[in-house]
Amino acid sequence: MEDIEKTTISKVMWRLMPFLFVCYFVAYLDRVNVGFAKLQMNAALGLSEAAYGLGAGLFFISYFLLEVPSNLALNRFGARLWIARIMFSWGIISGLFAFIGPISAWTGLSNEWVFYILRFTLGVAEAGFFPGIIFYLTLWFPSVYRARVVALFMLAIPFSSIVGAPVSGALLNLSGWGLDGWQWLFILEALPSILLSFGVILYLTDRPAQASWLAEPERTWLQARLDAEHEQKQAAEHISIGKALSDSRVLACAFVYFCLNAASYGVAFFLPTIVKGFGVSNFQTGLLAALPFVFGAVGMVLLGRNSDRTLKRREHVCFAMILAAVGVAGAGLVSSPVLVLGLLCLSQIGVSATPPLLWPIPSAFLTGTSAAAGIAAINAIGNLSGFAGPYLMGYLRDATGNFTAGLLVLGACTLVGGIVAMTLRVSTHLETAAAGRPAMAR
Repeated sequence: MEDIEKTTISKVMWRLMPFLFVCYFVAYLDRVNVGFAKLQMNAALGLSEAAYGLGAGLFFISYFLLEVPSNLALNRFGARLWIARIMFSWGIISGLFAFIGPISAWTGLSNEWVFYILRFTLGVAEAGFFPGIIFYLTLWFPSVYRARVVALFMLAIPFSSIVGAPVSGALLNLSGWGLDGWQWLFILEALPSILLSFGVILYLTDRPAQASWLAEPERTWLQARLDAEHEQKQAAEHISIGKALSDSRVLACAFVYFCLNAASYGVAFFLPTIVKGFGVSNFQTGLLAALPFVFGAVGMVLLGRNSDRTLKRREHVCFAMILAAVGVAGAGLVSSPVLVLGLLCLSQIGVSATPPLLWPIPSAFLTGTSAAAGIAAINAIGNLSGFAGPYLMGYLRDATGNFTAGLLVLGACTLVGGIVAMTLRVSTHLETAAAGRPAMAR
């Protein structure tokens, strides 16, 4: 039995994870490349720091509104078609950012309002992608593997910055056909998501029962294991969609995720500006802005593996959130570029590691459509701070002339989230029973 488990999980891992990694890589790059475009775009379009922060954050308002409906649609229509639709539409919209000036002239709207509308529309297009993938992984991997597979999937975030930051910095030096570097950045970084949308249809498989690339015994074992987990969760506690959306555990997870994302996006959208303030070139800005994400990638993998080994989910979430809080707040209290960058590296370990540590918690007690709705609700509510964080950073930068106040507020918010994480209570019996491992009472 152990041999078939090892073989099956290995096949599923190698079949799905590299492709999903690449998909999320381009998704996250399209979401945050506006931070690099800002280095030229704000002056070209006449945007203030507060206007940029508001526009950057508007993405998350529409993302919030459509997250749950989009994830239910994925469950209804299947992952392949829905994820392909999401990737194609966000690729088109992301590319349109290069033409804010012409769109403004054509519509009579100000550059500021075109920027706002495109960011809001980008959120509409991308809504459901991340929670859809998290839900999709629950259809393929038993509970005891989920922290590590979510960590592998979410490695795309630090890698999109490790690779994308230097590339984005270099693209700012392009010009031609009447377009500046920030415009070429949007166009060239939108193309991969459009092309990958067709690959999703051809490559992904909706459910294990349809996986012709698994041998029959492997399909049978995997489906039986997943069915056993589903039945145990249902027997322990049946949660309807409505109850999932109001469950105190779901809301607590959403609050923790909200606190995390305030720091994550508040820093990410302004990181190139912070680093550029060190007095370096655009390309050097890209290289230095990538460094925190190297540390984030390592922390994500190591903490994710340890979480699966010990199944002490909430303790790991709390520890990672405290690391993030210390790093973010500390970066606001020092002036040396070396110390600022070092503390941002520390914060990114916590920021990158927290999501894969957190997501196995709701998937341990949610099943079926309630899992689709509950996971989407956590992601939707949690990402609302993707609006608040960047807007707060931009507003306080305009008001004070530096990033100190913004970083201190975001650090405090993350610390509160870490404290709340310790209140999360989920019995590890539901994660271990189907695997035949000894359950640990919590």
